[in-house]
Amino acid sequence: MDRAEFSWTGPIVVGVSLALVATAAAAQQSATRGREIYETICISCHGPDGKGGVNLELEKVQAPPDFTDCAFANREPDRGFLAVAHDGGPARGFSPLMPPWGGAFSEADLQLAVTHIRSFCTDQNWARGELNLPLALVTGKAFPEDEAVMRVTSQSGNVTTKFVYERRFGALNQWEVAVPISSVDQAAGRSTGVGDIALGYKRVLSHSLDRGNIFSASAEVKLPSGRESKGLGDGFAVFEPFVTFGQILPRDGFIQTQVGFGFPLKDGHDAEAFWRAAVGKSFTQGRFGRYWSPMVEILGARTLGSGSGVDWDVVPGMQVTLNARQHVRLAGGVRLPVTDADVRRKSVLVYLLWDWYEGGFFQGW
Repeated sequence: MDRAEFSWTGPIVVGVSLALVATAAAAQQSATRGREIYETICISCHGPDGKGGVNLELEKVQAPPDFTDCAFANREPDRGFLAVAHDGGPARGFSPLMPPWGGAFSEADLQLAVTHIRSFCTDQNWARGELNLPLALVTGKAFPEDEAVMRVTSQSGNVTTKFVYERRFGALNQWEVAVPISSVDQAAGRSTGVGDIALGYKRVLSHSLDRGNIFSASAEVKLPSGRESKGLGDGFAVFEPFVTFGQILPRDGFIQTQVGFGFPLKDGHDAEAFWRAAVGKSFTQGRFGRYWSPMVEILGARTLGSGSGVDWDVVPGMQVTLNARQHVRLAGGVRLPVTDADVRRKSVLVYLLWDWYEGGFFQGW
């Protein structure tokens, strides 16, 4: 290396090194500050390791959460912890024994304490709650859930109410069952009964809070449990493999996509390919209040092997949290045909969601 090259590269190397040292020092200072705040306001109830067990009299009334339990800690986004730390337990429908600290510490300081709480969960297989994006009306989501959802679809007087139960097992897996009950008009009169029951499995393949995304693969089998003669089922089983992807966007925006196929398990029926995308943005009412999430879905589907075209639909919708704990949510929208709109009819879609892991349906209001 000649002197001219050294005159340029030397300052660059020194500058980069100093920047790295300064970044590491700032991170260490923030971590130290976060631990100090935790030890000041949290340790007397939650313990030095986040497991509690230090205030036995208080625990006779209300047991504190275990911050080392990744199944609990990682599913909760930072804003949930911060709301309780800032405004006290009632801010999320929890015990008033959890006092508000917003008057004594800044929001930035409380965020440092929340970051320290995050260090108690050491299993990074559990996806962070920030990646649990609002559920769309049609498009599937990648985050594994512990939820019960009642979905209602109304089209031209025909109504289907689908009861969906979802349960996580382990850090990355979820199983679910969906039971539809339909009421449809037939030439011989109205028929009401159970439709085609579906069983599903989901596994998270990758997730990263730094990248702000999550990717999952799923499989679902629809069983021919509904009576075809009554218009309640297809009369054959269908296997549906699909993948789902969620991405956090700036300013509380998000996009979710789903791509998959439907394979009838009976000869004489064509397979179908489908692709869906939901784009939306969430708004908070007040600093830690109700969550509003308007979104628009674009849906495409095509029957394979028949030479038919693509059916396109658009679904404008909105999801809103109903209670303080935000584990009960309501969403609604309209599915509007874009292609063959003179033949295909619009549908009204509504769901009521209960995240049962967070507490009973009537808790947290």
